[in-house]
Amino acid sequence: MHAVATMLYELIAIREIQVRPGSLSEVKEIAHTVGSLVLKNGGVVRGLSNWGVFSLPKPVSVHQMKHTHGHYFVMRYDASTKVHGDVRNTLRLEPRMIRAAHVKLGDGKLETLSRFGAPKWRTQGSEA
Repeated sequence: MHAVATMLYELIAIREIQVRPGSLSEVKEIAHTVGSLVLKNGGVVRGLSNWGVFSLPKPVSVHQMKHTHGHYFVMRYDASTKVHGDVRNTLRLEPRMIRAAHVKLGDGKLETLSRFGAPKWRTQGSEA
């Protein structure tokens, strides 16, 4: 039996807040769903960060509603391409999500992945 190749991915997700404002528990629930999907299929969750509520770069219409603000969170995980596809589909079908962007980091080789340190988050209010 051979090992399935995994890649390091970074997910930036935005949950709607117009219908259900300020519910951190819903952000945790969505992150838990995605994280469980990764873990149950042999992946590894490398990090999770709650960015909080920010205005969107431009208004977005999703689920027949116009959104101007969203609750952002970021997750880094290792997973196979099949599991990554499952994560994408799960978030696409989640009615509380406005957007989810996925980035593959590196080429999947350990020596390349070790160069990606902890993300340098900009804190709210800083001009870095």
